[in-house]
Amino acid sequence: MSAASYDAYVGLHRLTLERQGQAEAFDAIGDRYEEAFPHKEGQLASGAWLAGALPPGSRILDVGCGTGLPTARQLADAGHRVVGVDLSAEMVKLATEQVPGAEFHQGDLADLRDGRLGGPGSYDGIVAFFSLLMLPLAEIPHALRMLHGLLRPEGLLALAMVEADVDDCPIPFLGNTIRVSGYLRDDLRQVVRDAGFEVTGEDSYAYAPASTDVPPEIQLFLHLRRA
Repeated sequence: MSAASYDAYVGLHRLTLERQGQAEAFDAIGDRYEEAFPHKEGQLASGAWLAGALPPGSRILDVGCGTGLPTARQLADAGHRVVGVDLSAEMVKLATEQVPGAEFHQGDLADLRDGRLGGPGSYDGIVAFFSLLMLPLAEIPHALRMLHGLLRPEGLLALAMVEADVDDCPIPFLGNTIRVSGYLRDDLRQVVRDAGFEVTGEDSYAYAPASTDVPPEIQLFLHLRRA
């Protein structure tokens, strides 16, 4: 393992410990997450792009799968083999119940680097909808390069982030506190290119969650190809 790879590996393992509070928050939130975010037009559109761009039966990793709705179910219903992973045990439980046609695991990004869910080139596609924003900005490029390595050549990544110029910022979220990071869109485009991806498409949506303690946001969806 190179020095750079080792540093990234250690950094992600450190984050596993630091983010235990994030997991506990989402364990407490459970299916209230779907109540707070009932309309997911952008997520559905991006999931449809990935589902249609890959041959039936493609292996797709859902990073931060949450309750499995709508994305894991959407991809499984399209005939793909879906592997979901989430830091929250409660979210994994809900996803397993709601999307029996997919495979779900509790784990962190560091677990993906360990090869527990597949080695280099194991996936035809990856979705990471609002999961990387749970990392400090310094760690997001490492995570993107790791996802790049898990994809086969020319593999596809559907990425969603909230547009914001923040780094590991605590915010109230459904009665809990979580920490989030974000980029302005030009900066996000550069980060994904630096990680080895080609941007093939992009959409943005203004989103007002149903919950009053979650502020309105601009959601960015990037369609990426492993360059």
